[in-house]
Amino acid sequence: MFVGNYTLRLDEKGRLALPVRFRDQVADGMVIKKGQERCVYGLTMARVAEQSRAAAAMAPADTAEARMRARLSFGSMVEVEPDKAGRITIPASLRQYAGLDRDVVVVGVDTRFEIWDQATWDAYEAEQEAAFAAMESEGMPTLS
Repeated sequence: MFVGNYTLRLDEKGRLALPVRFRDQVADGMVIKKGQERCVYGLTMARVAEQSRAAAAMAPADTAEARMRARLSFGSMVEVEPDKAGRITIPASLRQYAGLDRDVVVVGVDTRFEIWDQATWDAYEAEQEAAFAAMESEGMPTLS
């Protein structure tokens, strides 16, 4: 499980030192890919396999939307291997997609983590926080 919120920096080569707490979870391999709201998702290889099985089980699989989702999701995946310092290199195409320049926020989101441009994350969080605080929790599992 990926949890927490970490303010970090990309170096001049587009490398990001993963939070120490995440490194063991991705030791057996990981991918990064385009995420929703213009962030980059980080997933373990086991999670990618789960997503592949789930996508195959969804019906109907041969619609324009299903093909588009598969192409943009699986097609944007890049296998990365953390180096000895726990750094991954984020390709220029994914940095451009998410607007990643220097200051980033890594957010743990249960089965994945997300890499956001810090200014974009700050704006998103400010916009969503009031709605989150006002949400009804009835019928939803809570962590309290």
